[in-house]
Amino acid sequence: MRKFIIILFSFFFLFAIRVSAENITSYSESAILIESSTGKILYEKDADLEKAPASMTKIMSMILIMDAIHNGSLSLEDKVLISENASSMGGSQVYLNTGESYKVSELLKSIAIASANDSVVAMAEKIAGTEEKFVEMMNNKCKELGCTHTNFVNPHGLDDENHYSSARDMALMGNYLVKNYPDILKFTSIYEDYLQRPDGSNTWLVNTNKLVRFYEDVDGLKTGFTSTAGYCLTSTAMKNNMRLIGVVMGVDTPDNRTSDTVKMLNYGFNSYKLSTIYEKNKIIDKVRVEKGKQDSVKIVLMENATELLNINEKAKNYTINVKLEKIIAPVNNGDKVGEAEVIDNEGKIITKVGITVANDVQKANLWDYFKRNLNVTFSGKIVIK
Repeated sequence: MRKFIIILFSFFFLFAIRVSAENITSYSESAILIESSTGKILYEKDADLEKAPASMTKIMSMILIMDAIHNGSLSLEDKVLISENASSMGGSQVYLNTGESYKVSELLKSIAIASANDSVVAMAEKIAGTEEKFVEMMNNKCKELGCTHTNFVNPHGLDDENHYSSARDMALMGNYLVKNYPDILKFTSIYEDYLQRPDGSNTWLVNTNKLVRFYEDVDGLKTGFTSTAGYCLTSTAMKNNMRLIGVVMGVDTPDNRTSDTVKMLNYGFNSYKLSTIYEKNKIIDKVRVEKGKQDSVKIVLMENATELLNINEKAKNYTINVKLEKIIAPVNNGDKVGEAEVIDNEGKIITKVGITVANDVQKANLWDYFKRNLNVTFSGKIVIK
């Protein structure tokens, strides 16, 4: 009887969540809410509807900027020369002049805060040489991320019938950006700042995403508006160690865009919680290393192993199943050498987390082999690994 009551309560609890979620985004044509670390969908409404994304397009542009910084082909201190093409951009802009030179950090700030079309075109030309080649990179990156309802024809989001995306795809892009490059939040969370111009003057920048000021936990990500797109917003917020990514598209007014976004984020935080099963860098095992200066190395989780639970749900008991590749030196901390499957007491795989070595292992040289063989001389063994 007690078990039946628990099952019945759980059913009504889940039903209540579902009912309460039905009309969350009453003003949006399409919407989605996901939890960042697991990628699980908490709410969706026509999430694959293809619509003009307006300046939310700049999320992908910022991904490619951060990719370039990460791979070393660009730095925040690099200077960018403003072309006539960049300075002639319409829509939202910071009025860059042809021939001026700006630091990457200043242009990135103006993109993240003020949605500057001229700045994003200047960065596109800096990274790819031409705006057209940058757009090709954007679409290639979309395919890499698994976006199936997106095609970009420019880096800024001004209307074009062949320029479209979906709420689901924008959530994938937004989540990729904040998970791989959390430093971008240092820019997107700024409500107001100044663009430093070459002549020593400053241009005031005010964030188009007002939620970074008025919703305590929001620290990004990107608004959009055109006559075709209507009002749209990809947002992100962090609370109780859980990050949510929300997207609303095709809203009629900025106030209704804010209303739908706030209701969606509140629903997520009030209905779900993130349980950390195992923390990043947890030691899983000690394993053999071939051809290394050391014979063995500890292996650890590359990130937290987490499970998304309903707000009143209790965590279960878990085990780890390790799938390991052969480890051959040299190998460094951060190199993925396998995967850990986290399994609950019912045998269900809850999550999969990459495994890396706890410390760098250099390749052994002849002297290392000599010393190793010397140490085992009395055992009569010759060691060549």
